[in-house]
Amino acid sequence: MTDPAGLAADDARPPLLDASGRPKTPLMGVDLRKGVDPDDLVGAVGHARDSDRLLVGVADGPLDPPALVLAEALDLTLSEGEAQDARLLPVPDAEAALAETDAAVAAHPTAALVLARLLRITQAVPVRAALDAESFAYSTLLGGAEFARWLDGRAPRAEALSTPDPVLVARDGDRLTVTLNLPTRRNALGRRLRAALVDALDLAILDDTVERVVLDGAGPVFSSGGDLAEFGTAPDAATAHLVRTSASPGLLVHRLRDRVEVRMKGACAGAGVEIPAFAARVRAEPDTTFWLPEIAMGLIPGAGGTVSIPRRVGRWRTLHLALSGVPLDAPTALAWGLVDEVG
Repeated sequence: MTDPAGLAADDARPPLLDASGRPKTPLMGVDLRKGVDPDDLVGAVGHARDSDRLLVGVADGPLDPPALVLAEALDLTLSEGEAQDARLLPVPDAEAALAETDAAVAAHPTAALVLARLLRITQAVPVRAALDAESFAYSTLLGGAEFARWLDGRAPRAEALSTPDPVLVARDGDRLTVTLNLPTRRNALGRRLRAALVDALDLAILDDTVERVVLDGAGPVFSSGGDLAEFGTAPDAATAHLVRTSASPGLLVHRLRDRVEVRMKGACAGAGVEIPAFAARVRAEPDTTFWLPEIAMGLIPGAGGTVSIPRRVGRWRTLHLALSGVPLDAPTALAWGLVDEVG
């Protein structure tokens, strides 16, 4: 743990990697409970932005303006009590929350560090460029030891049953309804469903008489995210990158943004959260939950979540969602701005 004065003195500079190339002390806490001396602010902010490590602030209540400026440069700040500011994560016990975050980072340090650094970039650049950056990072992690361990340890999964129409498309006047139609697979986004979804969204882009697109899912869940049976099956990381960026449902939803309403329900995970976040309007049923599981797989959100979710809730809370792996309930998602309506 350091403090703003220590951060200004570059306490976070010691080498990140050990002799084997594995990250050591990948996370450093920053104690904000005594505020920030204005004389330390410029140096602390500069070193925070350049830090190789993941930096997590700890606060015991509201922050004064200098501390808020520093919190913006940190990767996450845990604040006891109510915290409306997107730069802060409200927690009952900041020290305990820091320990939990440190444990999550220590379990998958490479994925956690890559995600933190990526989130420093993606909120500040255009969407297409940010999606390219996300895909480059994701493809790199596909070749990493953390993902390899997850692949080796996962339980065998049955292949999805063939469905004639993995996506249903219905036109009603100026409205196009697009329905994910693999309910027995919880609408997991495998190759067939993703390709069909891209075709349906392309239809709306090509036809400017479509003034409204409603995206929903058949069955009890909007989407459980990527189809785990297909993870690690791309012929190589470069091909995976090109597939991800040339056929991106998230990018198409972004291009259609002002015309799209997504209707979410059930336990939504990964891509099932990332793609909807691009839409201008997201409605969720009261029992909907939102979950980013990728860090525990040695990966990062790869369906646009490092781009879409920060634009709704900020990069700091996005990082928390990914590191914690804990589902977010619908009321909290509404309060944060991840969804626009619950009911």
